[in-house]
Amino acid sequence: MINVVLADDQALVRAGFRALLDAQDGMTVVGEASDGAQAVQLARELHPDVVLMDIRMPGMDGLTATRRIGEDPALDSTRIIMLTTFELDEYVFEALRGGASGFLVKDTEPAELIQAVRVVACGDALLSPSVTRRLIAEYASRAKEPGIARNLDQLTEREREVLALVGTGMTNDEVAARLFMSPATAKTHVSRTMTKLHARDRAQLVVIAYESGLVKPGWL
Repeated sequence: MINVVLADDQALVRAGFRALLDAQDGMTVVGEASDGAQAVQLARELHPDVVLMDIRMPGMDGLTATRRIGEDPALDSTRIIMLTTFELDEYVFEALRGGASGFLVKDTEPAELIQAVRVVACGDALLSPSVTRRLIAEYASRAKEPGIARNLDQLTEREREVLALVGTGMTNDEVAARLFMSPATAKTHVSRTMTKLHARDRAQLVVIAYESGLVKPGWL
């Protein structure tokens, strides 16, 4: 059973999501929050698999709530999907850095929302290669000087190569083809890199690749 918490300040939005998700086999809404503080509290009490989090809410916003949940070691298995009105909301980048596994626009088709919850609950990032590349391009246009390369010294040379390619939006198959290895081997390298860098998913690897300077805007 996939347990979901809804966090949105609009009661009608929450009611619509609840009706949709509760109607699915193997999925149930276990709590609702009208602001970020309530979302964090419910996450700590209920340990849901997925939190659908609106970015803009009164009081503590979804961005801060996402960061609080992402920083809590007890909530490592809780995944967050950000809900936004615009597909490339300026806060999406901060959300990914804070630990979100992806984002959805609020007018997403019901079937896409359901699939998104299932994908994220399984531990995958909700970013298709095309969306990842678009995010990277936008992120690059705002990028400042690279920050400190956190824990990159723990990576092997091959893992650094894999991280750089993931950072450009490549899939495991594309990484495998570029580095002349099997897709299974590429997947193993990605998993090990995530573990070493304490990244929740592929979305955070993209952010790390940029912030460490492994991927530069000029490469796009």
